[in-house]
Amino acid sequence: MNEILITKKSADYELLDSGDLRKLERFGDFVLSRPDPQALWRKSLPESAWQNADATFVQTAGRGKWKNKKTFPEPWQVSLGGVNFILKPSVFKHVGVFPEQSANWRWLAEKISSRVSSGRQVSVLNLFGYTGGATVSAGKAGASVCHVDSSQFAVDCAVANRDASGLASAPIRFIVDDVKKFVEREIRRGQKYDCIVLDPPVYGKGTKKEVWNLETNLAPLLSQLPKLLSDKPLAILLSGYASGYSHISYAQILSDITKDLGGKIFSGELAIQESETERLLPAGIFACCEF
Repeated sequence: MNEILITKKSADYELLDSGDLRKLERFGDFVLSRPDPQALWRKSLPESAWQNADATFVQTAGRGKWKNKKTFPEPWQVSLGGVNFILKPSVFKHVGVFPEQSANWRWLAEKISSRVSSGRQVSVLNLFGYTGGATVSAGKAGASVCHVDSSQFAVDCAVANRDASGLASAPIRFIVDDVKKFVEREIRRGQKYDCIVLDPPVYGKGTKKEVWNLETNLAPLLSQLPKLLSDKPLAILLSGYASGYSHISYAQILSDITKDLGGKIFSGELAIQESETERLLPAGIFACCEF
């Protein structure tokens, strides 16, 4: 089943316009202009609207810099998909949240809530957890969560987002570690999870400079995940930003590793809808095996 999961305008976020390889977004009351290689079409809004952005990201070799008309809010907190995020702009154009993932967070929360309401406990493993959108969503729905990322900065942000979302006492464990090594240790320990969520980057480095390369490391990692599933699993949810692959590829690799477990495979694209034109900006892919 192929789907498009669409993130639409909300109180704290909207895609105002896109085009000419850029996107114009509102986070709270603050408007950003950032590069986006998917926006091949022409802009809809007049150039004056773009020139009035509170901050514009200018790309340079490797990294980039922000040109501000206004100082970034401090603290800069927004609510997306029921999660409170404290945003922090980076030299890589990101601000600490991928709004297109809110559709996945909603789906995950609904699945967990349904099982919890029937009296069952749910454990979630969130690999490459970044700033904790899926982690906090799962925690709010009643799951215990293990959040793993190799970046101390990302994990610190996830902890802050957990606290900002009122879940300081929730059963959420945060671990800074290389994902591949962590998975190997969890398998040796006999740990089991009902749901595994992962949003691997194209390239990254572990805590001891271990190299992560999506092309060579994704398939071996996924092949290990069934060993971590409980007797009554809920789902494996895989997503990708700028991965260069089709969602069909992700769906077929999930189908391959879960063929002995059963489950329903579905996949598609993540997109953000412009608030004025309803045009869709592609923002990633996802694939899921739902048991």
